[in-house]
Amino acid sequence: MGAAADRWRELQSGRGVPPEILARAEASPWTHDPKDFAAPEEPVDTPSRRAALDLLGPGGGTVLDVGCGGGVASLALVGRAAHLIGLDRAQDMLDAFAVGATARGVPYDTVLGEWPDAAAAAGTADVVVCHHVLHNVVELEPFLTALSAAARRGVVIEMLAQHPMAWLDPLWVRFHNLHRPPPATTDDAVAVLAELGVTPTVTGWERVNPPRQHPAWVTRRLCLPADRVVEVAAAMDELPPRPRLAATLTWRTA
Repeated sequence: MGAAADRWRELQSGRGVPPEILARAEASPWTHDPKDFAAPEEPVDTPSRRAALDLLGPGGGTVLDVGCGGGVASLALVGRAAHLIGLDRAQDMLDAFAVGATARGVPYDTVLGEWPDAAAAAGTADVVVCHHVLHNVVELEPFLTALSAAARRGVVIEMLAQHPMAWLDPLWVRFHNLHRPPPATTDDAVAVLAELGVTPTVTGWERVNPPRQHPAWVTRRLCLPADRVVEVAAAMDELPPRPRLAATLTWRTA
């Protein structure tokens, strides 16, 4: 692995929760509600959606959605996508994906597993999409290599400009005296791709201002007990707005 892959691994490893803090948590900080990941009825027109539609072309094709959640990335392509494959490590997310695909009348398959371990089970597709997953990955080189191998035409990645939980770093210092390393960025991901011989088209853009995270969710994420919610809410009021900068990374494989 090259220097860029090593840097990504080091930065991502520093985003973990120390075992001694995790051991004191009343509930898992990683719990998510699938309803929060449901695809909107009307697709949002983003650079990521446009890039995927361009790869599909007028004739359409199949789409593999890696880390699909509720299917926001792939369900936005219905009408051009003839068949969807949703892969996720959480069954409840796959259930939400299935509900969305069924409601839209598009054929689909689901694969339960981690990428790239489950890549063989997912097979190949014309276009591979992967939205807001990279910042959950430590070993990025094999992850990206498997995305390219699965795509007959091309890959579309959407990610935030920096780690999506970096905005909570001041609260980790405040409540746990935990100082995290700088977050990995889009530039770091592009550097890893360069080591793989891939030069993606990078489109930076701004998301619609994200809603304020509920203090109870932030409290759980910080591994604090529920009776600290009011204190956490007050601390959140002192934080700057959550980052809005995102990026779409696209490359053709054929």
